[in-house]
Amino acid sequence: MSRPHDVQSLSGTDLTVYEAVAAIAVGGEAASLPGVAGMTGLTEEQTRASLATLVERGQVVPSGDGFTLGRHDFEVDY
Repeated sequence: MSRPHDVQSLSGTDLTVYEAVAAIAVGGEAASLPGVAGMTGLTEEQTRASLATLVERGQVVPSGDGFTLGRHDFEVDY
C-alpha cells in the first residue's frame, strides 16, 4: 500500500511534473505553469491536468501564481 504523499506511486507524467516543480522549488521559487511545461516538454494542457492531480494528492500546493512542493518526508537536493 502506498502512502498518499509517496511520489513513487505517481504516473510517469505526474512524476515528471513533480520533479520539475521540485527542481524549481529548490531555488525558493514557485513553479509557474508555463515554466513547468517548458521544462518538461509537455503541453500546458497536460501540465495543468497533472498539476491538478498533484494538488489533489497534496504533493504540490498553489502558491501565488505558481506551485510549490506539498508536504513531503525527504530532502530535495539538486
